[in-house]
Amino acid sequence: MMVRKSEWASQDVNLGGIAEAEAFVPCGAEVFFVFKKLVAGNDPSIRRPSKTIFLEVKNMKKNTLKKLTALALAAVMALSLFACGKKTDDDKTAGKTDGKTYKIGICNYVDDASLNQIVANIRSQLEAIGQEKGVTFDISYDNCNADAAVMNQIIANFIADKVDLMIGVATPVAVAMQSATEDNKIPVVFAAVSDPVGAGLVESMDAPGANITGTSDYLDTDAILDLIFTADPDAKTIGLLYNQGQDSSTTPIKNAKAYLDKKNVAYKEYTGTTTDEIMLAASKIAADKVDAVFTPTDNTVMTAELSIYETLAKAGIPHYTGADSFALNGAFLGYGVDYANLGKETANMVADLLLNGADPATTSVKTFDNGTATINTEVCQELGLNYDELAKLFAPLCTKVQPIVTAESFDDVK
Repeated sequence: MMVRKSEWASQDVNLGGIAEAEAFVPCGAEVFFVFKKLVAGNDPSIRRPSKTIFLEVKNMKKNTLKKLTALALAAVMALSLFACGKKTDDDKTAGKTDGKTYKIGICNYVDDASLNQIVANIRSQLEAIGQEKGVTFDISYDNCNADAAVMNQIIANFIADKVDLMIGVATPVAVAMQSATEDNKIPVVFAAVSDPVGAGLVESMDAPGANITGTSDYLDTDAILDLIFTADPDAKTIGLLYNQGQDSSTTPIKNAKAYLDKKNVAYKEYTGTTTDEIMLAASKIAADKVDAVFTPTDNTVMTAELSIYETLAKAGIPHYTGADSFALNGAFLGYGVDYANLGKETANMVADLLLNGADPATTSVKTFDNGTATINTEVCQELGLNYDELAKLFAPLCTKVQPIVTAESFDDVK
């Protein structure tokens, strides 16, 4: 703040040549402010000398005031480093908000490695943003474990708690949140929705059109099937393992059938809605001796992967899937987005809506490069395949090829 001459008039001080002094003081505006305090004696942080100067100034004649003013200015210049230092401290909070708290409700669909990784990165990124911006994100988190009744209750609790925004992790949660907020218009940000348009969540990827937007783990099905036939050009029958009730599987399975029909390759469908049913399906796949199995970003199969991977590996059947978390849990290969990055970008979108006032209706759904192939080296060995040879073979078709070993969570392999 620049102190103007009019502000000094009430102090009965003749400024004389003070205006010219700005050129000699690095922190001009701040120093004038300190100078006013120095002369006026109204800053308790500047003790007796400043007050004494002011008391003497009031009783001096104008010709003496100029001399004293000059002396005071010299004192101020000597304190200029202090003034600049004070400004630096204030600058540390420049651009920060007023410490406001935002209530956010996060509902996860199931407890699996991919979705848990997303949630962990949403949390950590929001914490970092909060520290940077001087705000607090008060997060309420729950997992419905694929139970629709529990999911709806969690969402109802968020509404009752008057959250500022909801985050739905996976398509079923996002759909439920969309329905629950049609009247109250609480902003919703979804994470890991493979087909937002097909699920009816948004009008288009560029312009969602309502109170909901988010991040998509759209899967390039053709790219995964290309890997299957690159590794095994003579494959004759491909198994399709998925949950028919999973929206995230609908489009990829449709695309897979079209791809295989065009290639004149047979396929068999194996489905299940629970872990037990997926385990039975895996046993059937092993008995049928298909050449390879494809699963998209299906949360039901993901939850069951640790229970089925040995069955498929021992039968010599490679399991190609739509996420690296499948490979972490024992699938031969996972191909898709970086879910850690997807979680961070979801948090960035949340911050944009809450802190910058962005409108979800016009905030584009964010998609990602999904060209990373993650190969489970233990399963690779069980299948009699060589990781290094496969990595070279797959390299032209992928952004990156990386190894992983079997574990329950990504934290276990760090």
